[in-house]
Amino acid sequence: MVTCLKKTTVLLKGYNFLFFGMLAMFIPFLPVYLQSAGLNTSEIGLIIALGGIVTVIAQPLWGMISDKLKTVRKILLILVAMTAVFGYFLYQVDSFLLLVLLAMFVYFFLMPLDPLTESLTFTTTETNGISYGSVRTYGSLGYAVLSLVIGYLTDWFGMGVIGLSFVVIGIICFAIVWNIPDVPASSAPVTLSSLKQVLTNKEMILFLVLIFISSIPARMNDTFLGIHITTLGGANNLVGIAFFISGASEIVVFALSYMWLKQGKELQLITAAIFFYALRFFLTGFIDDPKMIVMLQVLQMLTFPVYYTAAIQYLYRIMPREWRSTGQTVLALLFFGVSGIISSYIGGIMYNDFGGTTFYYVIAIISFIAAIYGTVLVLRSRKTA
Repeated sequence: MVTCLKKTTVLLKGYNFLFFGMLAMFIPFLPVYLQSAGLNTSEIGLIIALGGIVTVIAQPLWGMISDKLKTVRKILLILVAMTAVFGYFLYQVDSFLLLVLLAMFVYFFLMPLDPLTESLTFTTTETNGISYGSVRTYGSLGYAVLSLVIGYLTDWFGMGVIGLSFVVIGIICFAIVWNIPDVPASSAPVTLSSLKQVLTNKEMILFLVLIFISSIPARMNDTFLGIHITTLGGANNLVGIAFFISGASEIVVFALSYMWLKQGKELQLITAAIFFYALRFFLTGFIDDPKMIVMLQVLQMLTFPVYYTAAIQYLYRIMPREWRSTGQTVLALLFFGVSGIISSYIGGIMYNDFGGTTFYYVIAIISFIAAIYGTVLVLRSRKTA
């Protein structure tokens, strides 16, 4: 039993490392690749916004299929295989129509992997009494390492090397997931009445509004940081270093999550993280040296890992067990999907028309407004406690 648990933990850590590595090859480098193919920021924003629409459809679809079939592992196998195939072809073309089509396929198969991976990780660690952060740390490590590696590889061999990397990592991911035990299915049936209970929960609605508002500037930064660095004169390897620092800074925070992530304190932690997002974006707009902006990414340790881990725990605390995969999907849908549509399209126009400085000042203001709203929710929760 102990040996089996240890094997599962090692496999889960390896899968997190490689899956988030695939995200690192897609989220930061797709805009840079599109820019190298001759597209302007408005066109890039349009493609990523369309990807957000696909994500809005794909994430709940695959999440509900997972809940209905009561399996996460089998769905992951399908999604990983298809991501590897379409990820390869995406980075081999430069036709606008083919770029749009292939990018949409990658969004359809890759983005649903995120909530299902988080669901697999959280449920497995919770069931076996393992710290979630100790496993999720390897995801941040994978994101950091692959960002750095891909940044240098694209400088040395061209952007097409990302496609080959998708295939290699996809094959290894598939082999790992094949050997990971499926998470225990809830004995409670998935019903429309239980979904109605979820969607009419006032605390849930207020929480999702907070996630929606705060995720828009966060996603704008994720999409346009690489472009901002190259616009200021930085090379692809500098983009890779930026996301390496960003991912590496998360590792300690995730690893020590058992110390700081306390039940009942999630809203306070989320709000604090949003305040730090506002500070980070203001400083990014103020600084015009790409190397200094790269170093600034160390502030990631006070933003995303705190924000997202606390959000997952809060969601799981208020969500019926049988709807956890779907609830996790809703969270990722707001962060990567709906907000991605708005942030990518409007962000592309903003950056193209007003430049990077104004762009970052605006998203800093949006983050500050979201933090004020989060503070109101914290005060409200104390009154109703």
